[in-house]
Amino acid sequence: MNNILPDISFVTVNFNGIKHTRELLLSMKMFLGDVRYEAIIVDNGSKSDEASALKEEFPEFYFIRSEKNLGFAGGNNLGILSSHGRYVMLINNDTLLPDDSVMELVKFMDKNPHVGAVSPKIHFLNPPRTIQFAGYSDLTPITLRNHIEGYSQADYGQFDTPHETAFNHGAAIMISREALDQVGLMSEDYFLYYEELDWGMRFREKGYKLWYLPQSLIVHKESMSTGLDSPLKRYYLARNRLLFAKKNRRGAVRILSYIYLIAIASTKEIILSLFKKRLDLAGAVFKGVADFIKM
Repeated sequence: MNNILPDISFVTVNFNGIKHTRELLLSMKMFLGDVRYEAIIVDNGSKSDEASALKEEFPEFYFIRSEKNLGFAGGNNLGILSSHGRYVMLINNDTLLPDDSVMELVKFMDKNPHVGAVSPKIHFLNPPRTIQFAGYSDLTPITLRNHIEGYSQADYGQFDTPHETAFNHGAAIMISREALDQVGLMSEDYFLYYEELDWGMRFREKGYKLWYLPQSLIVHKESMSTGLDSPLKRYYLARNRLLFAKKNRRGAVRILSYIYLIAIASTKEIILSLFKKRLDLAGAVFKGVADFIKM
């Protein structure tokens, strides 16, 4: 029996997305024939048992079925706990591997043990060669604002220099096993949004660096025009940015952040939503703030 550990444990969470997950797994099989890897797919409360359907086509991969939707963090944590690789790579099920460049992440991590996590360059699927991620700036102390480097820009090589980043992108992030053992799993308090930022803060507190490596590329099917017009998204963003402030800010800075996020940011969103006659969005933001206060 071959007891050599895989270099990469891919962990992907599937929620009513069997078509996307299938295409991701096919891209792995197409480009990673010479790579030691395992793929762990968590079917995270899908309406039907999509894990069983996928397992018939991909018996070489490992599937976990959760009857309950555990959220982004909970689903990924469940997969991480079953992983064996030297490196764990969280990868969205609506992404594709365009080649075998994911191995560049492994080579980089092997040479840089002080790096806890690294993300590749991420392109949107449409328009082609359009950047979604080329690094994150840090969050401002009070307003918690930052920006994604290269976002929506045509890629002509202007972001091809590896560099340290304030945070990694949750759609594709490779973590070293050593750092994972030191930092622990993602916080499941968030359920959706901000959990990877909170995780990044914990990596940094433990002394690990976070990096962006453009020599590796992932393609993401997420649309550039997704926007914020979803009550679910508005709710968790409103609630979780306050939760992030609670966990990662101290003293007067935390209080000022609360004041800004509630009195200015959330109030502005509610007023604009009402102006657009989107009562559902206004209600979602209000409920997100109210639920945080109840926490």
